[in-house]
Amino acid sequence: MKLILAVVQGEDAGQTVQALNRVGISVTRFASSGGFLQQGNVTLMIGVDDERVEDALEVIRRNCRERSRYLNPMPPVAEPGEMFMPFPVEVQVGGATVFVLDVEQFEKL
Repeated sequence: MKLILAVVQGEDAGQTVQALNRVGISVTRFASSGGFLQQGNVTLMIGVDDERVEDALEVIRRNCRERSRYLNPMPPVAEPGEMFMPFPVEVQVGGATVFVLDVEQFEKL
């Protein structure tokens, strides 16, 4: 048995959970945040038999995609009289970060 922890963009979480459920894979969903941009994301906790790992990963691949966002960088501390006009910077967000861990013991109580 394996435990899959998938950190996905908040925009992709709903469709990913539904797609996993459609193929018979149960998911526990946690709201989380972090990373470079400190934007909201979701951590999916998925327990599957070894032979279903690739099925789960394929569903995650199909439903979690990268996208571009434009963000204004944080301005440095300006001295009185100085003017700083930041230009938007394009960054890539989304996709998924996935960890597949061995499960030593599993019990459903």
